[in-house]
Amino acid sequence: MTLEAFISSLCLWCKGFHGNKTEHQKADIVFLLDGSDNMKPSERLILEFVTDFVKKLEIGPSKAQVALVQYSTEPTADFILNKYSLKEDTLNHLSNVKLKGGGSVNTGRAIDFVRNTVFTASSGSRLQQGVPQVLILASGRKSEDDMLRPVGMLKNAGIVPFAVGVDSADRFEMEQFAPGAWYFLKEASDFPIFNYIDYILVVTILGSSSTMKRDIVFLIDGSDDVRNTFSAIREFIANLVQSFDLDHEQDKVAFVQYSNNAEISFSLDSYATKDDVLQHIASLKPKGGRPQYIGAALQFVKDKVFVSNAGGRKNEGAKQILVVLAGGRSRDSPRGPATALKRGGVVILAVGSRQSNSAEMQAISSDTDYTYSVPDFVNLPRIQQLLMRSLTGMKSQETREGKGECLKVTYIHSVVKSVYTLLISYFLKVCQTSVFQNIKPI
Repeated sequence: MTLEAFISSLCLWCKGFHGNKTEHQKADIVFLLDGSDNMKPSERLILEFVTDFVKKLEIGPSKAQVALVQYSTEPTADFILNKYSLKEDTLNHLSNVKLKGGGSVNTGRAIDFVRNTVFTASSGSRLQQGVPQVLILASGRKSEDDMLRPVGMLKNAGIVPFAVGVDSADRFEMEQFAPGAWYFLKEASDFPIFNYIDYILVVTILGSSSTMKRDIVFLIDGSDDVRNTFSAIREFIANLVQSFDLDHEQDKVAFVQYSNNAEISFSLDSYATKDDVLQHIASLKPKGGRPQYIGAALQFVKDKVFVSNAGGRKNEGAKQILVVLAGGRSRDSPRGPATALKRGGVVILAVGSRQSNSAEMQAISSDTDYTYSVPDFVNLPRIQQLLMRSLTGMKSQETREGKGECLKVTYIHSVVKSVYTLLISYFLKVCQTSVFQNIKPI
């Protein structure tokens, strides 16, 4: 990995780190370990990594769940997500795990196995409840089968990949699997860095805290075309809102429906508690009407919703975010109003369906990475985690840009304390001065 990536991740860690425990948030985390003969020299290191990682989680049916899968020629599950509800039982199992061995490495087949067998409701997956789905791959060598198709299907299913490479792991392959979210250990002597990597991964997965305020507006197609799937839209938005910090007014939420005209269901200053927002969302019904005028709806949001007299906090430095869900093509052009919103500092995420126009969605969104598509709105859970990752990333961007204040790092592994004390001091300085563009890969 590059020094820039390490510093960026460390800044995220500094921003979200709260002592030696993470916040009690839900996640379904699957470890996929290369268990082949090639990994035997690193067996202790990779299993200690998993064990140390699990120790930092809060395990339970309403918290984090963990599964372990090994693969070589064929994959096998050591235990699935709903096997253990106590951390002690999980750690007891891990203390007895040995790498399975085997001469071949079929990573693609293993990824398909995890997606089809482990990230399922019967194995304990809570995807349909909006719980983050995370796969952490520990790779020791290049796969002997195709990975591209399995990786594509994995991401389409809303599963977020991370990777750790050891020994002869293929860097290009790891970048394909987890772009920008993989870490490589060149030698066994690098093992103490795991103590940093696992903290970074935990915080990345479970979210980080931030002092940044957000005004988040949902602009939803409420036309006759989405009447049959409106309950899925309500559930999707409610699951997103569950992760927002509404009770401390870090985040504020507004909800607007559109069809042939736009209507505010509630504005940014309507509610001060999460419970009140969720109660209103649960009672929402589609406004009805057709056709859809997305351009006019975007203009309405710009003129009536993100403004200070409706609770907008742009003048207070709040990040203003618009999430658009479009179930059909627009009768007017959304380009002009979308451009005006973006010029005004609003970040737009666009979600389309089979009936919407993909070119319109790309024109509306602030970035191609902020454009999402599902066959139908009943499939919204597939993209929920990806969209949430983008929203969380906007918070952490304040740190990466040097606008946030990195906290002091209090945990330093004793084995490398003398070396990393100097490095961390340098990293913290970089966090504050925002000089990433001048850093070269190592």
